[in-house]
Amino acid sequence: MDGNGRWAKARWLPRVAGHRAGVAVLTPLLEAAGELGVEALTLYAFSTENWGRPETEVDSLMSLFLETARGKVPELNERGARLHFLGRREHLPDAVRAAIQEAEELTRDNDRLQIYVALNYGGRAEIVDAVRCMMEDGIKPEAVDETTFASYLYAPEVPEVDLVIRTSGELRISNFLLWQIAYAEFYVTETLWPDFSPEEFREAVASFAARSRRRGGV
Repeated sequence: MDGNGRWAKARWLPRVAGHRAGVAVLTPLLEAAGELGVEALTLYAFSTENWGRPETEVDSLMSLFLETARGKVPELNERGARLHFLGRREHLPDAVRAAIQEAEELTRDNDRLQIYVALNYGGRAEIVDAVRCMMEDGIKPEAVDETTFASYLYAPEVPEVDLVIRTSGELRISNFLLWQIAYAEFYVTETLWPDFSPEEFREAVASFAARSRRRGGV
């Protein structure tokens, strides 16, 4: 969800104002996802690299997450969405970890839309953590295949990613779901995340639907 900072800068606003504007677009986009029949959606909220940002911005992001959790989780629960969180939770503030656990427990029986929030997430970190867990479980090298490895990822039940949407014109993967996007299609738009509308989301899905996915075949 790129472009919050640039959106704020263009309006002579503090960066946190851009992050707040980015949160505001979530509800209409999630509604559009449900209408389109999307079964699972992953939002990259905070990466393992984002700790390198100014402390004031990181603190603001954590506070905004807690505010968003209080305001939106009950709403998402009423709409039948189930929340999952991906990432290294042990490095997050206690209040954020508690909010994550509460959101997952509240929505655990819902099945209309699976929402995965990548929070303190990094694709390389996920792969490293999976390898560590396999070693701890004594998995022998000859027993390792793609299915076994995938079962040690943060959310082994999540399906492979079909479509990656990059806002603000970014042309890189940014350490996002490195294992899961092996055969994903990409949709890149110059639109900054706070301006990303349900209409453009529908355009992205339509673009994906019109493509031929051969997965290495002919």
